[in-house]
Amino acid sequence: MWLLRRNIYIVISSFEMENMFKNHKYIVLISTLIIGVIGISASLQPGSDFKNLRVLPKDITEQKLDSIMDSYCKALNVGCDFCHEKKVDSTGKVTDDLDFAADGIMKENARGMITLMIDINTRYFYYDKTIQPAYLNAVSCNTCHRGNPFPLNE
Repeated sequence: MWLLRRNIYIVISSFEMENMFKNHKYIVLISTLIIGVIGISASLQPGSDFKNLRVLPKDITEQKLDSIMDSYCKALNVGCDFCHEKKVDSTGKVTDDLDFAADGIMKENARGMITLMIDINTRYFYYDKTIQPAYLNAVSCNTCHRGNPFPLNE
């Protein structure tokens, strides 16, 4: 087969043509997949993956949620499993993975403490009204806990 490129005719064998079309198919397939993934990820709203948020804002970003959770862990000197329950598989066996949506006693206590902290910050400290109250930190977990999960037991 003859192919015109820059005013020069090039002879391309049928084998080369076949490979060229195969490569073209792969490029089209990969491009379609990439566009599909980008479209799906763009349509997801921030925070839409989070379940069972009761005190923190529903539209919280993953980065903000991780930052807040890290501050709680540091203030109490604990790990995530202090408040979050471990997952149970279909056989009833407890796994090492955490079920962040599950409610437990410590998580309910934490919600109460977070609500108290938000109340103190919004009542007694001046703050920018455009900032979510959950993001205020004049009074934080560390104010009372100072690295101790049970400060009354000091």
